[in-house]
Amino acid sequence: MAYLSIPTRPPALKWVRPPEEQKLNRACQVFGVHGIDTEYLIGYEGNQFAYTGNIQADILSITSVHPMREDAVYACLKKANSDFSIIEKLLTEKKLLVSTYNNERFYLRALIHP
Repeated sequence: MAYLSIPTRPPALKWVRPPEEQKLNRACQVFGVHGIDTEYLIGYEGNQFAYTGNIQADILSITSVHPMREDAVYACLKKANSDFSIIEKLLTEKKLLVSTYNNERFYLRALIHP
């Protein structure tokens, strides 16, 4: 199985952009001609994240693996009966950063913080 994917979160390198739809479709067709089963991975994977009881640790853990969309952050906070002050604290402490990608706000763990 071949998986054709595009960035759905802010990529590590600023120059990375998703391919044009026609090019992605063409790649799928070429793979098919050669008998390769192909599947697209081009959509947002959702907001289902585990909750351990420590929302601050959970947010830092999740964002160390990949950026979280803002709606996913709010969903986690709601699940924890918490509010955005946790995120504001992490931003102030420079443990989290904010990035915008495809008109969506994302939160990601800072690699280096004071």
